[in-house]
Amino acid sequence: MTLAAQPMEPQRLAPFVPSPAQIIERMLEAANVKPGEIVVDLGCGDGRILITAVQKFGAKAVGVELNPKLAKEASEMIARLGLQSHARVVRGDIFGADLTQADVVTLYLTTGSNEKLRPKLESSLRPGARVVSHDYGIRGWNPVDVQEVFVHNRRHKIYLYEIGPRKN
Repeated sequence: MTLAAQPMEPQRLAPFVPSPAQIIERMLEAANVKPGEIVVDLGCGDGRILITAVQKFGAKAVGVELNPKLAKEASEMIARLGLQSHARVVRGDIFGADLTQADVVTLYLTTGSNEKLRPKLESSLRPGARVVSHDYGIRGWNPVDVQEVFVHNRRHKIYLYEIGPRKN
């Protein structure tokens, strides 16, 4: 009996834990998001980062979400708010996401997941792009800024990274 190779399953990198509104705003402020820039939220959950990026910073936003229920919920909220021309959700694995146009990438994954994602970020993002991570750093990268924010009696950390020039 032979076994057929199974297609590789997408990796679930972190549970859905919504970021508080104050943290989202601080993440986007730390990344210095400007109107018209493209924010990509990897593991966008219910879409709250996308919505904030569009409404408060004038950005365009794309979320990537593996969970079909969360992707649908985020898409429906974007539609209810009339933001479809500025934000959208792609249901899929973040490792398959096109990051080449991203100005800012937001993350709320684990340190181990960030480490797995690091090669994709390094190969896909152009120099000057920013990566901002809630609570978990990216091993091997030096943040340009780390902020501590207290919300609901809990300390949160915001790590900001900037992609440097490509190495030949």
